[in-house]
Amino acid sequence: MRTSIATVSLSGSLTEKLTAASRAGFDGVEIFENDLLASPLSPRDIRARCSDLGLSVDLYQPMRDIEAVPDDEFGRNLRRARHKFELMRELGADTVLVCSSVSPLAIDDDGLAAEQLSRLAALAQDFGIRVAYEALAWGRHVSTYDHAWRIVEAAGHPALGTCLDSFHILSRGSDPKAIEDIPGAKIFFLQLADAPLLAMDVLQWSRHYRCFPGQGGFDVAGLVGHVLRTGYDGPLSLEVFNDVFRQAEAGPTAVDAHRSLLVLQEAVGVGELPAPVVPSGVAFAELVTPDAEPVSALLGALGFARTARHRSKPVDLWEQGEARILVNTGPAARRDGTGLAAIGLESPDPRAAARRAEALLAPVLPRRRAPEDAPLDAVAAPDGTELFFCAIGRDPELPDWRADFAEVPHEPGSAAARIDHLALVQPWHQYDEAALFHRSVLGLHAQESVDVADPYGLLRSRAVTNADGSVRIALGVGAAPADDTLHAQHIALAVEDVVAAARAFRAAGGGLLPIPANYHDDLAARYEFADGELETYRDLGILYDRDAGGVFRHCYTRTVGRVFFELVERDPGYRGYGAQNAPVRLAAQHAGRPAR
Repeated sequence: MRTSIATVSLSGSLTEKLTAASRAGFDGVEIFENDLLASPLSPRDIRARCSDLGLSVDLYQPMRDIEAVPDDEFGRNLRRARHKFELMRELGADTVLVCSSVSPLAIDDDGLAAEQLSRLAALAQDFGIRVAYEALAWGRHVSTYDHAWRIVEAAGHPALGTCLDSFHILSRGSDPKAIEDIPGAKIFFLQLADAPLLAMDVLQWSRHYRCFPGQGGFDVAGLVGHVLRTGYDGPLSLEVFNDVFRQAEAGPTAVDAHRSLLVLQEAVGVGELPAPVVPSGVAFAELVTPDAEPVSALLGALGFARTARHRSKPVDLWEQGEARILVNTGPAARRDGTGLAAIGLESPDPRAAARRAEALLAPVLPRRRAPEDAPLDAVAAPDGTELFFCAIGRDPELPDWRADFAEVPHEPGSAAARIDHLALVQPWHQYDEAALFHRSVLGLHAQESVDVADPYGLLRSRAVTNADGSVRIALGVGAAPADDTLHAQHIALAVEDVVAAARAFRAAGGGLLPIPANYHDDLAARYEFADGELETYRDLGILYDRDAGGVFRHCYTRTVGRVFFELVERDPGYRGYGAQNAPVRLAAQHAGRPAR
């Protein structure tokens, strides 16, 4: 299906918005009136610009407070409409959005509304324009889609139809099934937006918190299914009012928007995408660092052994059990210290995984490699983290990344571990994008978003995981300054005995994050422990959580650069990440950071 986006959904000047929409792959745009009024380009110039970019002008919007008003007021409204229709003819737009009135002058009279909308449609028809009447969720007298349709049906004018908006329908809890009673030819336009489920005034909810389909809590796909069953053949168009999107760069936001429509089309059975290939494990986590010494010391204390060296790059492989860490000191090393730059994902079909990622607009990363290096496919996540699709020797025809490394003399690691989860901090404006990316591109399941208190703000986190938990990625965003190391990436290592692992780490010279005594005093009040157990936790800085599925024990290392490690011992039935302990961890990290 054709795709479109309202210019109000993107930041920047109208020219910047149009360019971003075109580059992201949209077929058309809705021109928001405020964007046109603020543009130095004439309507004819805008039409030409859209044509050059391969964009159609699918809708001009909004026309407000038109219907069900006293005759003298409606006369003024028709004068205003005539001017807009003349403008639309120059703009090349053939459909105008008319919102249900919120004017205090509006009269609660459906017959009057139908009669005046019919007169408006007759004027529009003279200009070759259609009128799409939409029910605002906060409309003065018309606030539901079925009410708006009854008025359109009563008006009976061929140039008058309805516009359906997923936010206005779903935010009121209306049942979208009755959409199927509307003839598809009378649905002149379809606007789509998702939103988180919030308990607040619907106008504020609409103006500030809409998001792209798949990023919120609405069943947008279900609504679109009802619309398509009417025979609607117009575009799928996004109209999203969002404070974050309006401040973020237009280009990436437009890509995120188009990706959401590709995923939506797949969900309703009208799009063709390569099937999802869910990763089956974490092959490696790659750290880049300008100084390998502190990282090597940290990994050694954790029980890792340096087992191999890349044949052509300054990259070392460290292993402990099933956990593999790459340490890269090459040109990619961050100037601001050690960081988590890449994740290798075990995949049952790496090539198919890469094809899906590319089809969903993930940037394919070029690789500088020697002829003998394994040709691994890699894409960039929204935060810039590189994602490699790896085979681990299961198919002799697929390249094994470990063949690029030459073994070095080493002693075996001192313990067995695997990567339990990885935590990635997202740029403040890409949190929702990251969740949709990992869910749609990688086929991971997104869990509920949680908010945890940081001493200087709130930290939001949302985990994405595969079915058996062998891949878990926690996506977080916080309020700390960009150069603050506390909201850093971290690697959680699953161990059989966190007490033994913490003691071994400390004995090897590792520094554990100290936890305030008040935390463990509170544990004593909430839970019963065996003799000496709580004292051990207090000594080692071990935190504790329990739910219906089991127990979770964990502790943290001190931060190196922008990375720290977590040692976790989880019961098989425990599915969380110790979120209730995050405020204590964050406060302890703030208290322990170097003075500035």
